[in-house]
Order: sequence, then structure tokens, then C-alpha cells
Amino acid sequence: MSKKEIVGYIALILICLILATHMNVVVSGSMEPILYRGDIVVVEKTDFMGIHEFDPKDVHVGDIVVYDATWYNKPVIHRVINKTIVDGDEYFIIKGDNNPVADPYPVHYSQIKERIISVGDILLVLPKIGYITIWIRGL
Repeated sequence: MSKKEIVGYIALILICLILATHMNVVVSGSMEPILYRGDIVVVEKTDFMGIHEFDPKDVHVGDIVVYDATWYNKPVIHRVINKTIVDGDEYFIIKGDNNPVADPYPVHYSQIKERIISVGDILLVLPKIGYITIWIRGL
């Protein structure tokens, strides 16, 4: 095996690892009809190995984010529907598109870990291929 081949394989492995860490599986129907259970979404991270791909303070109403909920023990993928001020600090009101009401608690920007990437109005989604992950995790 030549040095070029070895470097090529290493580069391919690194690219795959970076891509894998920038994907998240949708595990519920709370975002239907935009996102379905088993879809994989491509995300940008607030902190990826010390690199800040976006500032959670720059999240806008309409963005779909992944955040650490105080009311659920797994990351939640929902849409920002409003901003509010609580005790002088800005919080987001977040809701699943398919849910009748907003999530139970306002979300501080520090809870937001990822934002779904879109190109124009099109979200970067790989439909249904996340079912394998859901099955393995028993969700």
C-alpha cells in the first residue's frame, strides 16, 4: 500500500467520523410533517471539538434546534416559535410542529447544542435511514 493510499484512507475515515457526529436521528413524530421518525438530520454544533459552528444566541424564530431539555432525558429536536425574557435573560419558546402546545419550559440558549442545517428553505434530511439506530437503541 502506498503512502497516497494510506493518506486517502485516513482522510476518508476522518471525513466519515466528522459527518457521523453531525447527524442526529429523529426518534418521534413530534415534528411531522417536516421530520418523521427515523429521519436523519444534518446539524451544525455549538461546540465541535472546540470549534463553535454557530452561536446559540443567534438562533432565530423558525429554526429547528436540538436541545437538552429539563423535562426529558434525551436531546429534543423541535422548532423555536418565540423568544422571551425571564429575569433579564433571553429564553426560547420551543415546540414540536406536530404538538398541540409548546414544550413545558422555556429554553436557555446554553441548552441548545445543535441546529438543523438548511439550504434555503430545504432542510438537510436523510429520510428513514435512522430506523436502524432506533432499533439498536430500543427506542
